[in-house]
Formats: sequence, structure tokens, C-alpha cells
Amino acid sequence: MAAAIAGSCPKSGGFQSPISLRDPNSSFLGGSLKGNFSLQLKPRKEQKKDSNISLVVAAAAATGSDNATTGSANRFYFNITGFPFPLGPFLNRRTIRTEAVKGSIWLFEQEQALGFSSVSTNIRMTVIKLKSGGLWVHAPIAPTKECIKLLKELDAPVEYIVLPTFAYEHKIFVGPFSRKFPKAQVWVAPRQWSWPLNLPLEFFGIFGAKVLKDEDCSTPWADEIEQKVLSSPEVGIGPYVEVAFYHKRSRTLLVTDAVIYVPKKPPECINREYLLASAKNGLAVKILSKGKKVTDEPVVDNEINRQKGWERMVLQILFLGPSNLLEPKASFAQMSQKLIVSPIVKTLVFSKVPEKVRDWIDRIARDWKFKRIIPAHFDGPIKAGRAEFLAAFGFLDDLLGERYVTRPSLALLFTSFMGKAASYFPPDDMKTLSSLDEFLVSVGAVKKTVSGRKR
Repeated sequence: MAAAIAGSCPKSGGFQSPISLRDPNSSFLGGSLKGNFSLQLKPRKEQKKDSNISLVVAAAAATGSDNATTGSANRFYFNITGFPFPLGPFLNRRTIRTEAVKGSIWLFEQEQALGFSSVSTNIRMTVIKLKSGGLWVHAPIAPTKECIKLLKELDAPVEYIVLPTFAYEHKIFVGPFSRKFPKAQVWVAPRQWSWPLNLPLEFFGIFGAKVLKDEDCSTPWADEIEQKVLSSPEVGIGPYVEVAFYHKRSRTLLVTDAVIYVPKKPPECINREYLLASAKNGLAVKILSKGKKVTDEPVVDNEINRQKGWERMVLQILFLGPSNLLEPKASFAQMSQKLIVSPIVKTLVFSKVPEKVRDWIDRIARDWKFKRIIPAHFDGPIKAGRAEFLAAFGFLDDLLGERYVTRPSLALLFTSFMGKAASYFPPDDMKTLSSLDEFLVSVGAVKKTVSGRKR
């Protein structure tokens, strides 16, 4: 994420490929250690959503030759990742599979937790069945036994594995996932980089990968899926890169972190214990209570407390700490159930390169007549078209001033009326994120501006 759990600098890649202890092909060279060692142990959809989606599988049961293996073992996944943010859950990753477009597109979701905290969200892999009968896999997730079983139930070979970003929460699974399907071609977003050392992809267990190019008509899936690359100048210690895809037959837009839709209720894959832990009045809540009395009463497991935990999670993910965690409902209502650009991505990335972002989204809206959007985090699929997509980026007009007054009048209309609301975030909630941005700029980790920013 956002992005879900990270922005410009936090999303930097690094020594970052996982090591699956249950994968006999894994090795320490295939895995990576991203900076300081941190152990990565462990392991509904309510919105303007596509009516075609249906829950197909919530969990894969142990059957046949797997009789001795428990459901928990099927979800076991262990990897080493690290600096600056280890990503959980640490030993147990449940996989949820849904059918987004009948017989054509499936979504696979797992939980993604931030380090040792109770803050978590979902991470999504999208699988498209091509006319060849093979599968095109977008942003692979942890290849647990359960995940691979659910994928193989589609009864089609995996032909292509696609990494659409540089961000490490997606990159870490590409190597282990590709080893489960050695005949599949691996394609990656351009300008991959890692920090603190810029290492080649082979150090992350990714071998023989082809590079995705902007509007490339020579890819083996070009007749069915088109692509457009956002490749910005360095906004900090490295560039921000994301590739958007358009599945023509289903009129579906696939993005990674460009936009999100926060559902009112938590995704099914989110651990109940994490929700209840977030509902507790811990240190963060006391700090952000605006001086109000904070009780230390035990948290009862009920729907009210799970919802409170979800609301607090979302606000911490998107704002890194809103103005008031004690009473999160007002801020959550401002963020949820609409297509938006995550505040952390907007602040740390997109506001630094508004011209590049504007060119990318204008080309997407001009060339692709999509009717649904599937991001890699939070809700999906989202029933939304070009108007809603442009509206989410309404903040770019303020940054670019009068430079884009010649844009199509229809686009201007939507960004004027819808975009202001979609891109407005309460100033009090933005204080922590704005302070972080100022600090990162002051130490040179993030640039104040790269191009076109209104001063």
C-alpha cells in the first residue's frame, strides 16, 4: 500500500527475498537479508463492488496424501526479511480465493502485518486466464501449500509471473513463487533497486526475468492485456515505479498502489486477534487521545470491537497515526468507501512528481475503457471507471496550477466536483505524515520536488 503499509522510502526494496523452509529449491542466495536482519516468521467486501464476485474458497482442507498435514501446516510460511520493516504474519498465512470475473479472473488474498505490531491489511495476487488456457499471475503472494493448492484447482498451467512494482512487500515472494512453477516466464517492472545495497535481482531469487516496457506490443499477452509504466525520477533514495495493466476482454484495470478503496468492514483474511489487539487502548491511543481519559478495560471479542480495531488499523496504515485514535469513526468515514490515493503515497511520492503521474493517469483514462479496478491492497474488485479514477487524482490540479487547464472538459468536470472530496484528508490527521515528509526532505531521504510542483 498501499500502498498499504509503506510509502516512498518505507517501500524501498532491499535484501528482500523470502526463504521458504518448505521449498526444497530455496537457498540463502535465493533469499535475501535486506539490511539489518529481522525475522519474518508467521502465519467483506462491502462497497461499490462488482456484482460478479463470489467467494469460492476460504481455506484449503487437508485431504488425500495430505492427511497427516494440518490446515495450519498448509499455511506455514517462513521468510527472512528486514530493515526497515519486517513483514508478518510470521508463521501462518491464510489464503482466500475469490472469483472476480466468472471463469476469467481470480483474486488470492493473504494478510500482511507490519513487523511485530497488530497493524495489518491484506495483500492481493490477481490471476487471469488467457485465451491460451494458461494463467497470468500479477503480484504473487507467499506460495504456501494452501495457496498453491488453490491455484492448481484452476486446472491451468501458470505461464507468466508478473512483478508490477519495485516495492519489497511484493518482490519478496516472486523468487519462491517462481520456483513452484519453473516453466513460467517471470516479468518485472523496470528500474528495480534495493537499499542499502543496490543488488541484482538474482540476489532475491529472481532469475531470467524479462523487463516490462511502457505500451509494449511485443509481450506474449499483448493481444489480451495492455500495460503502461509509471517510472518517476528519484523521489528519494530511489525511483517510484508501477506498471498498470488493462485486461481488454473484461475491461479490468489492475494497479498495485496507485489507488485504493478502503472497505467498511475488514477483509476476511485479517486475523481476528490483530483486530482485537488494535481495539485495545495502548500507548498509541493514549498519545493520540487529545487529552481525553483513556480506559484500560479488557477488550471483549465482539463485532463492535473488531470494527474499532479495523478503523484504527486503517488510520495508522494510511496516516502513520491520525489525530485521534481513541475515537476513529469520523476520520475513518472520511477515508473509507470511495476510490482514493493513499495519503502516504500522495504525500511521499505522487506530490513530488505530479507531471509524471498526470501523464500516466491521463494515458490510462484516455486509452482504456475499464469498468472495474483491482488494486493490490484493501478492497477489490472496485466498480469504478475513468471518471472515478481521475477524481481520485484531483489533487494534481492544485499542484500543477494552470498548466493543465487545456485538459478535456469532461475530465476537468469530474476532477473539480469529485476529486476535491476524494483527495481531501483532514489536516489534523495529516500532521504526523506531514511532519515525516518534512523530516525526510530535511535529511535528503525524500526530495522536496522533482518537477512541476506548484510552490
